[in-house]
Amino acid sequence: MDSADRIDVEVAYATPAKQVILKLAVVPGTRLEQAIRLSGIQQQFPEIDLKLNKVGIFGRLGKLTDVLQAGDRVEIYRPLIADPKEVRKKRAAEGKAMKKGAGSE
Repeated sequence: MDSADRIDVEVAYATPAKQVILKLAVVPGTRLEQAIRLSGIQQQFPEIDLKLNKVGIFGRLGKLTDVLQAGDRVEIYRPLIADPKEVRKKRAAEGKAMKKGAGSE
């Protein structure tokens, strides 16, 4: 199979310290999971667990079975350390407590 029978895609993953985008050419019909495995990114980042990590294409959540199109960027997302809703609730509660105590001096 020559390069005319392939499509170009990227596989991306980032940690707080490092971002990696790997370019590869795959056969049409390649699925998201196949591209991740073919890229070898799991050897660079052994913490990637496709049963736990969410995946997507260009910032949109996807499934491991999604078929890739030419130019797609497969993204592997790290688990959130803190739930954004809980962080906002905590910040809001702290702000209310500060306002209540501000005039009591």
